[in-house]
Amino acid sequence: MPNPPPLSLYIHLPWCVRKCPYCDFNSHAAADWPERAYIDALLLDLEDELPAVAGRAVATIFIGGGTPSLFSAEGIARLLDGVRERTVLAPDAEITLEANPGTAESGKFRGFRQAGVNRLSLGIQSFDPNHLRALGRIHGREEALAAAELARTAGFSNFNLDLMFGLPDQTEAEALADIHTATALGPTHLSFYQLTLEPNTVFHKYPPRLPEDDDIWAIQRACQSALAGRGYRQYEVSAYAREGWRCRHNLNYWRFGDYLGIGAGAHGKITDPATGGVTRTWKIKHPQHYLDAGGQPGLQGGRATVAADALPFEFLMNALRLKEGFPETLFSERTGLPLDALAPELCHCLDEGLLERQGDHIRCTDLGFNFLDNILQRFLHA
Repeated sequence: MPNPPPLSLYIHLPWCVRKCPYCDFNSHAAADWPERAYIDALLLDLEDELPAVAGRAVATIFIGGGTPSLFSAEGIARLLDGVRERTVLAPDAEITLEANPGTAESGKFRGFRQAGVNRLSLGIQSFDPNHLRALGRIHGREEALAAAELARTAGFSNFNLDLMFGLPDQTEAEALADIHTATALGPTHLSFYQLTLEPNTVFHKYPPRLPEDDDIWAIQRACQSALAGRGYRQYEVSAYAREGWRCRHNLNYWRFGDYLGIGAGAHGKITDPATGGVTRTWKIKHPQHYLDAGGQPGLQGGRATVAADALPFEFLMNALRLKEGFPETLFSERTGLPLDALAPELCHCLDEGLLERQGDHIRCTDLGFNFLDNILQRFLHA
């Protein structure tokens, strides 16, 4: 493999002020957190991962959580300086940090920007006070509006807003009001996704009353139309962007690129350029256990090689999320397998109008995009 996939870095900061009832992420509510010790552990974790990607440049960084904006600007600067000292960071690297409007401060946002963060992702979820309370968010409508303005004045020309739909008792008019408010703030990118009741969450144990499926479908279609009318093109299942502002970090995931994952519960994917083999990595989930294992290679998590017959499904699970699909050659470049490895299921999906060839790309049709899980199930059991 003379040209290994692009390389990204995901950094997980696991603490938050309060655990939301719908959240199944590796996040832990806390009144305080060991910021310095955790950054020390992250940098040791990174050093342990680097031999597998020696000489390869990091194209994007994503700092997720939890609520990364709980960390001080000085801490984020120390973390990113440590990454720069240990890796080859591309000069135009996209560096994203997730922030909660309830922790937004103008001085801290400016500090994040000065530290090198050039893309902010704000977890708004809704601008409706009733829905925010139902979701257990620590911010209100005014804090959400202020956070977007703070991002802009702090120098973030590139920022994302997270919005959810299908909220408890939400109407189409309320969902559209969220879209209108969000787009008026001028973000470059919107993540717009449906609330789902995930296992091991409060909402799963005590389900709220959600809109009926037909109503959720109507909400989704109306909001997608509104987003398109305001210049936000859907390019992935839940991602919408203005022209030229797609999230490069997430695009690397969906194109089956490589990424290092450091921090409690972080996952990674690395391709061996010599063999083309793909290795998945994972780190200990609980923050304290992760800290206890810091600096001891091999104790912070594990790794496993992905079997060759599992690669087609893993590739498609990511690539078919993109509206544009994938170039046929990309499948072989990223898996080391011929396109024939997708037969006969690929032929069946093409014949049934679920997938289509458009130029040199294979993509979901409009029908197929609505039944993506069903398509993937075929390849999972192939």
